[in-house]
Amino acid sequence: MNDLAVRIREIIVDYVNISDENRLGGPYLEKAWGSPLVGFSLGGDPLYSTIKEVIGEFYWTPEEIFLKTYPGAKIQQNDLTVICWVLPHTLQTKQGMRQETLYPSKRASFARVNGETFNLNLGKYVVDTLGSLGYQAVAPVQSPFWARIESDKHGLASCWSERHAAYVSGLGTFSLTDALITSQGMAVRLGSVIANIAVEPTKRSYSTYNEYCLFFSTGGCLKCAQRCPAGAINEQGHNKSKCREYQKAATSIHNKQQYGLEANYCGICQAGIPCESCIPANSLMKNSKITR
Repeated sequence: MNDLAVRIREIIVDYVNISDENRLGGPYLEKAWGSPLVGFSLGGDPLYSTIKEVIGEFYWTPEEIFLKTYPGAKIQQNDLTVICWVLPHTLQTKQGMRQETLYPSKRASFARVNGETFNLNLGKYVVDTLGSLGYQAVAPVQSPFWARIESDKHGLASCWSERHAAYVSGLGTFSLTDALITSQGMAVRLGSVIANIAVEPTKRSYSTYNEYCLFFSTGGCLKCAQRCPAGAINEQGHNKSKCREYQKAATSIHNKQQYGLEANYCGICQAGIPCESCIPANSLMKNSKITR
């Protein structure tokens, strides 16, 4: 890893571990997130073009959103690096969520609201810090150009996906729920920044997009489907419409009435499952069947 990659990793890790902003808030003085994972990918990685082809023309490559932000910049695709991070839920938050079956726990809902504010602030901090070092950067999901789009092929989608960027950056593979399974599991939050810097990309330790999911690797598990209170997960995958409808009709009301939080959030499928906090040990056993 080159010196710049080490420096960027330190910038992110130190901010998460030291900043007083990393707090659940409300009645909780504890941290919202544990120590982060950090990964890198080249802006010209062919996977970004493949993802654009699969999701739709509206989806950005790193070069496209960078040039929207800095029109006239003289850059090539591989002059850009995508910097991604994974923020894992704390043990206390995950323990609370394991006990829930219908609504998110109080800690988890505060993590979704105040923890996401911190995540956005982390993105701004990375952009500003790189700027002070002479590098142009953008946090795509905070761009005024970013938007959610109703796709004929995929339902609700957006111009940039933190999950897909983290996948390209060697941080994890997709689950049956569409969430990313990382070395810290699936109970995480993701973020990314694109910068005109040269950093060696993180080596991907997987060969397929869903390699870490027990259902896809072994044909077993389905614990996330059993946990989902909306019935939005089955062998065919994640029904985003059902998931959104349940959040709107049930969990958002609960979060407001019980916790005083504006949060269309559930997250129950991410806790109390084999991939909650790690990559399941049997995920690479392609020929075995499990029922755990």
